[in-house]
Amino acid sequence: MDKKFLKHAMLIALPIMVQNGITNFVSMLDNIMIGRIGTEQMTAAAIVNQLMFVFNLCIFGGLSGIGIFTAQYAGKKDIEGVRNTFRLSFLLAMLMTVIGTAVFLLHGPSLVNLYLHDDASAADLAATLQYAMQYMHLILVSLGAFALTQVYAGVLRADGETSAPMRAGTLAVFVNLIGNYLLIYGKAGLPALGVAGAAIATVISRFVELVYIAVWAHRHKIEHPYIDKAYASMRVPKELFLQCLLKGSPLLLNEALWSSGEAILQQNFSLRGVSVVAAMNISMTICNVFNIGFMSLGQAIGILVGQELGKGNTETVKKQANDLSLLSVILCILIGAVLYAVAPAFPKIYAADAEIRSLAAGLIRVSAVMMPLYAYGNASYFTIRSGGKTMITFIFDSGFTWAASIPAAWVLVRHTALPILIVYAMVQGLNLVKDIIGFVLVQRGNWIVDLTALTE
Repeated sequence: MDKKFLKHAMLIALPIMVQNGITNFVSMLDNIMIGRIGTEQMTAAAIVNQLMFVFNLCIFGGLSGIGIFTAQYAGKKDIEGVRNTFRLSFLLAMLMTVIGTAVFLLHGPSLVNLYLHDDASAADLAATLQYAMQYMHLILVSLGAFALTQVYAGVLRADGETSAPMRAGTLAVFVNLIGNYLLIYGKAGLPALGVAGAAIATVISRFVELVYIAVWAHRHKIEHPYIDKAYASMRVPKELFLQCLLKGSPLLLNEALWSSGEAILQQNFSLRGVSVVAAMNISMTICNVFNIGFMSLGQAIGILVGQELGKGNTETVKKQANDLSLLSVILCILIGAVLYAVAPAFPKIYAADAEIRSLAAGLIRVSAVMMPLYAYGNASYFTIRSGGKTMITFIFDSGFTWAASIPAAWVLVRHTALPILIVYAMVQGLNLVKDIIGFVLVQRGNWIVDLTALTE
């Protein structure tokens, strides 16, 4: 493994890792704070956050398609090319914000009800729905701020600047944490707003994050000259628009289908009871903190491989991608072992009954065992995507979810009496098949393409 390249990779990955780590850790505290109010409030927030996860990944997917070009333009030091991708990202983010807000306003109750089943009392279900809609309507205020923050963070990271987004995210999560404490429980003379307080704190933190990163970017025009006059015009070269549309549409569709597929998987599991929704919320909360290793390395792989392709270093790029993938798997074997060990202790923090806590601990342990599989699949996805083979990544990622994971969950939940832990483990175990497919695709090397030459 090239030590110089590895050092460069870690300089890219570590700030992303720190930001994601702090974000997920504070999200965990946020979740715990809500969970200590009551199961209905916790379940309501979990359902809405699952739905918002779909919107967030649609933003991520749409901007990622453009980000492939941004990374390669940055590698070539093409300032105007990066500026044009920034403008295109801005326009797409605003369009998707309008669409997302409209969908949640028009269909919010119907979407939440997909996760509510009559295994609980009518009063509990009604309370959960009420809390969920209260939480959702407040969170909608922050969608535009979240989307625009991703525009700035994406272009800065593609140019190798990961510290500023890290600082912005760190500031935001601490604002969120303090806001949660003050507004959920009613401290410092403020009213105790419960789940609504958590939503308000999230909204405030997202606007704080946007202001920080936007002001920072525009104050550092010398280091990042593409920010200068970025809003002077919203015109984008036709060739770039068409290439981004061609390469980006599959990514947007992929993230939309993958995230909605994950939501449908959770909905399938929820057929075994509202207690399963609560247990999965607890499990995902702690797992998200431990997943930062492979998620951050995946993003770093996308940036580094894209930059190397932009520089024309096509001969060594496959080896570099393989080295980073191996590093991600090794890291997740160690992280997974720690997660497995802490699994029984974490659910005890929540004000939930013994059945939910026990189930949550089991789900955490399944995820811990599967973590190396998640790591390699994630690394393969970002590697293939970096060269613009977005249709292949579409089939590899969301195609696999819809063709394999969802049908398996549907059959196992509805047509077997297997315990939910066994069902969950079997569905997650399918990632081994996905990893084998990813390995073959990466080794073939047909993803190694300099996209910037296509727009010249």
